[in-house]
Amino acid sequence: MASSNPAKTMRNIPTADGRFARKQSARAMLWWVAATLGVTWGLARGSVVQFDDVTSGSGLEKFDGLQGSVTKEHIIEVMGGGAAFLDYDADGFLDILLVRGSTIEQFAQGGTPMCALYKGDGSGTFKEVTAKAGLTARGWGQGVTLGDFDSDGTLDIFLTGYASNALYQNLGEGKFQEVAREAGIEPSPWSLGAAFADIDRDGDLDLYVSNYLAYPLARLPQRDANCNYRGFDVFCGPRGLTGLRDSLYINDGTGRFEDMAAERSIDDERLYGLGVLVADYNNDSWPDIFVANDLTGNLFYQNNGDGTFEELAVLLGVAFSPDGIEEGSMGVDAADIDHDGWLDIYYTNSSYESNSLLLNNRDGSFTNLTDPSGHGRSTHLFVGWGVSFGDLDNDTLEDLFVVNGHLYPEADQFDMGLEYEQRWLVFMNRDGRQFVERGEDFGLSRRYKSRGLALGDYDNDGDLDAIVNNLDGPPTLLRNDGGNSGNWLLVEPRGGMGHSLAIGARVRVTTGERTQLREVRSSASYLSANDSRLHFGLGSHEGAAQVEIRWPSGVTQTLEDAAPNQILAIRESE
Repeated sequence: MASSNPAKTMRNIPTADGRFARKQSARAMLWWVAATLGVTWGLARGSVVQFDDVTSGSGLEKFDGLQGSVTKEHIIEVMGGGAAFLDYDADGFLDILLVRGSTIEQFAQGGTPMCALYKGDGSGTFKEVTAKAGLTARGWGQGVTLGDFDSDGTLDIFLTGYASNALYQNLGEGKFQEVAREAGIEPSPWSLGAAFADIDRDGDLDLYVSNYLAYPLARLPQRDANCNYRGFDVFCGPRGLTGLRDSLYINDGTGRFEDMAAERSIDDERLYGLGVLVADYNNDSWPDIFVANDLTGNLFYQNNGDGTFEELAVLLGVAFSPDGIEEGSMGVDAADIDHDGWLDIYYTNSSYESNSLLLNNRDGSFTNLTDPSGHGRSTHLFVGWGVSFGDLDNDTLEDLFVVNGHLYPEADQFDMGLEYEQRWLVFMNRDGRQFVERGEDFGLSRRYKSRGLALGDYDNDGDLDAIVNNLDGPPTLLRNDGGNSGNWLLVEPRGGMGHSLAIGARVRVTTGERTQLREVRSSASYLSANDSRLHFGLGSHEGAAQVEIRWPSGVTQTLEDAAPNQILAIRESE
């Protein structure tokens, strides 16, 4: 069913002083100079991008990414926390949520506040409103996913954690209440990744949770000669410890959940679950589930369309490295990197493994494109965590942002090219199959112990900014300066029929001969959530774009005349 006249709102772009963001004449001049001189890759593909650290004075610098002791005696102290861009009060400005850990001693006494919420005003200034908003649950926080689980039109928040989780129901007017137990979600011994999605397409959001280790505080494994890496005694795990089964919570339509993993053929044989990404990988309109596992094979649950799944990771070529070895996989994202209409997969791994880029073969299988695409040698010595696709320079090609940091404080002593604190990597997409790493060229030369990463346009100027949650310190807020030299479009789908946040919606934007694909997702990266508005770089295209949305309900709407350089809010037709 299609509609050529969708309900739509062409939203002017709010800025901190109430003005509207407009395309500047200088931007057009840059494109004219580039075309005149023939500088196609240098301008249109990244040289104008500069990431500036604007954390200081933003209000975020007071957040402490607390994660255990400095010496990291236990694996729970190194897993880190997620980050999210969100608009919790629907005022048009992105807010930031950061997930916080704890220490062994503090957790034994009830833990620390699991997260901090910062209200944004579009200017780069954020005010902490955690207590005011009611996000007061204590424990050991890890990850975040966002969705409207009760279908009331407001954004709810789910936090994973060690022996603690929290489901925050949005009450409106900037207030939340914690309802996990009332909603049927019991605390896991240790949960990390999570994703809201309408798994069975019945009009309400279900919840997948990846679980990690059985790791009781009463008998924590101690360092000894049995836990050794590169000749150094290090913390134990995850090998040798008991993994946990993942959970699939099915929503009964009233906002109450029941874990039905076994009934839906979700059986992960007690692996070590980390990043989760729910997406439609085979273009059949049913959401599939990819799980990045630590030191065990990854999982790919293909949705059968009847409420059950089939695990096909080995068959599809996404379980192991190209030579069949289990990897330490952490974060995951998916995008259509080559504009063929099919989602490709990228996931981060530990050092000496390289991150993995998997190209969708359009027949249900994937080809490992890591080395020929430029991601092999460039990621070999890094321990990758958060990862997000995004068109960072608005040239119509999806680039890739990866944050890193080693597990072991002893890494600086390994004398094998490893570092404990590591720089971030930015891979610019050259032609849909080839990437070049340019992080240091864009001002990202500092080293961090980073974990969570989210992308979003917090200043509404048409390019993607970043928030990074770092281990044992403040986060980093990066403003993208120059990425909006090309034209752009931010699409904000708002669904109906129980899907107010349109999670699972697919948006295609066509300009000339090029069609770009994006999906609305509740989480991605490593334990994090990106801006739910879908960003499209339009390059030098000045004319109107065609925007097609396939809603979770199955309805398709098409808008033929979307002008560039705007935030376009579109509501599903009744």
